[in-house]
Amino acid sequence: MPSQERVELPGRYREKMPGATASGPVDSSEIVRVTVLLRRREEAQTLSAEQFAYRGPDARNYLTREEYGRLYGAAPADIAKVEAFADEYGLTISDRSPARRTVALMGTAGNMQAAFGTSLENFDSPSGSYRGRTGYLTIPANLQDVVAAVLGLDDRPAAKTHLRRARATTSGLSPALVAEAYGFPSGATGAGQTIGIIELGGGYAPADLDTYFSGLGIKTPTVSSVSVDGGANQPGVDQDSDAEVMLDIEVSGAVAPGAHIVVYFAPNTDQGFYDAITIAAQDTVNKPSVISISWGGPEDSWTTQSAAAMLQACTDAAGVGVTVTVAAGDDGASDGETDGKLHVDLPACLPSAIGCGGTTLKISGQTIKSETVWNDLSSNEGATGGGVSNIYPLPSYQASAGVPVQPETKFVGRGVPDVSGNADPETGYEVLVDGSNQVIGGTSAVAPLWAGLIALINQQLGKPVGFVQPALYQIGESAFHDITTGNNDGYQAAIGWDPCTGLGTPNGVALLKALQGLGSAGAA
Repeated sequence: MPSQERVELPGRYREKMPGATASGPVDSSEIVRVTVLLRRREEAQTLSAEQFAYRGPDARNYLTREEYGRLYGAAPADIAKVEAFADEYGLTISDRSPARRTVALMGTAGNMQAAFGTSLENFDSPSGSYRGRTGYLTIPANLQDVVAAVLGLDDRPAAKTHLRRARATTSGLSPALVAEAYGFPSGATGAGQTIGIIELGGGYAPADLDTYFSGLGIKTPTVSSVSVDGGANQPGVDQDSDAEVMLDIEVSGAVAPGAHIVVYFAPNTDQGFYDAITIAAQDTVNKPSVISISWGGPEDSWTTQSAAAMLQACTDAAGVGVTVTVAAGDDGASDGETDGKLHVDLPACLPSAIGCGGTTLKISGQTIKSETVWNDLSSNEGATGGGVSNIYPLPSYQASAGVPVQPETKFVGRGVPDVSGNADPETGYEVLVDGSNQVIGGTSAVAPLWAGLIALINQQLGKPVGFVQPALYQIGESAFHDITTGNNDGYQAAIGWDPCTGLGTPNGVALLKALQGLGSAGAA
């Protein structure tokens, strides 16, 4: 093996999972696949999603996928350095993507350990067994400014679903009825749009989808799947993951039945999560205009480098006109952590994503009777996530929103969520999962609900809104139902934006009209 000066790869320090115990070293002949994320081209290092903010229907605020890859992808010289490194350590290249700035490497665990200066062990934890590492990674010094992240050596679970099942006696709401109550545009179906859905497990049965949509009197939307890193549509293995997949498809499909729904299945690892988002965003075949994500985990459970990679993934999506809607979590202001502190969920806290919080919605006919912050923590039934990030600073589009400093750290951070929708499982959605009728809520339902609305709006505008967050905050209360009652056991609802329900729940027609009128007095 070559001997050369090596440096620590910053931001990749790992500790074992809470409660985990080592069960032995990884077999040195085991095949391991990693994704090496490279820096952007040197002239594009300061890229920000703000560059691609929606400015109105007459302004082109995004690039084609080909343009984006050419301007902001990896430089050929950087890819060549990683290829040479792989050859030196006996690793093979299974894929390279200049647009996604990734090189996928495969090799034995023994060679991977030598290449990245680490030791891999098998661990048993309360969350299951995984291949893991502790401490830092190292890389040759000539790659120090080239490599942004190395994902995949450690395959511990990166995220969990954000859904909650209702009690057995609860009757649910049709997603279409909720859309009507929120005033979604009635003359649109999402035709011509593609909704991408990220799934880290589970699967769907086409027969179930036919049964479900037939019961709604809707033609079954076109649904297809894409395998990422060996992930696949596998219904019947894990009912909770199946419930997530079916909830996401059925809610978005009921709202936008004319859209093509593409489900990107990936392993539940930081590598799989990152690869799924970037593959969906850069998909030149299906070309989704909106991506829905209902998985996540506390932001401080991610390594610094993994969190930065996720931010880059969603920023890249913004660059090609793709909106990313993300569930804000179902465990209130703690995000399920037991340290007594406030936490927000990632990727909902990413400034380039739309964080989606949850409400308790009561409808009379097709009209909203009442709506409050969803909080059933006292009954152990969940609550909307929300709060202030300790990692990502306050984005400019929230500068006038009244986001408080993080109460414990005083960090001036990104406020979560941006928007909300019905999430209380006791006012949840009627769905069909593995042949069983169920009522499911959680912010997992809000991300696909908003993805469906974005698809309808994109159809009506004739172009994708893409990075629409600055426009949402500019439009403000005129297109939202402001939720002013309730809390998430850490933050209180208030007039205007708050860390429970964000700007509020949508008035779909009003939002469409506001977006149509934005920039009409001289768009660039």
